[in-house]
Amino acid sequence: MFLPKVKKYQKKFDYSYAFGAFPVIELLKLHPEKVYQVLFKTDTQESEGIKEIMDLCMQKSIPFEYSNRAIEKIAVKENTYVVGVFKKYESELTKDENHLVLVNPMNLGNIGTVIRTMLGFDFKNLGIVKPAGDIFDPMVVRSTMGALFHINFEMFDSIEEYLKKYPNQNIYPFMLKGAKEIGEVQFKKPLTIIHGNESKGLEDRYMELGQSVYIPHSDNIDSLNLSVATAISLWEVSKKS
Repeated sequence: MFLPKVKKYQKKFDYSYAFGAFPVIELLKLHPEKVYQVLFKTDTQESEGIKEIMDLCMQKSIPFEYSNRAIEKIAVKENTYVVGVFKKYESELTKDENHLVLVNPMNLGNIGTVIRTMLGFDFKNLGIVKPAGDIFDPMVVRSTMGALFHINFEMFDSIEEYLKKYPNQNIYPFMLKGAKEIGEVQFKKPLTIIHGNESKGLEDRYMELGQSVYIPHSDNIDSLNLSVATAISLWEVSKKS
């Protein structure tokens, strides 16, 4: 069986790493066919999570080994005791279901937080308009706490490419110049919430794509953080749908 060389992650790799027991468990349960191997530290504490990982590896015939050196070479945190090495994969969004689209998200922490939050509100389809941060960066994978492996995600070169492929969506761009305050909007399924880049937001042309929406806040700040704004929009939609 082919096993990729374990070394510090780079975006150009066709494989990535899941750090930590919970993300590795979710990976093994949901995408076992993508897992190359699982690495443990020799001083790993015998916990329920570690035992479950070992059981899953044996059930699914996935190689595992103890290697402090390999983990220390690739880990981003010192307290990493288990790592799943897996092949990157592609997926498509489910048609006629609710979607979240992020336009040019760059902050890896925000991407991870948004993925975990969207799953919390039962959104399982994420579109990303490039250029964007690497969704498979181990920092993103870890910050999602395994949520990444529950969702569908698809990359697009432009918002027009997304709209052409999913023409039946009701579009709701969230922007500072939005025409309606979020509390006044009646969201219609299947819907697509669109949020822009952390620093630039969405261009004015997005107002023409659907019902533009704004989230009111005080004058003490210029705008809300992307992950916070996304959480508010997902919460509001979940109340009304």
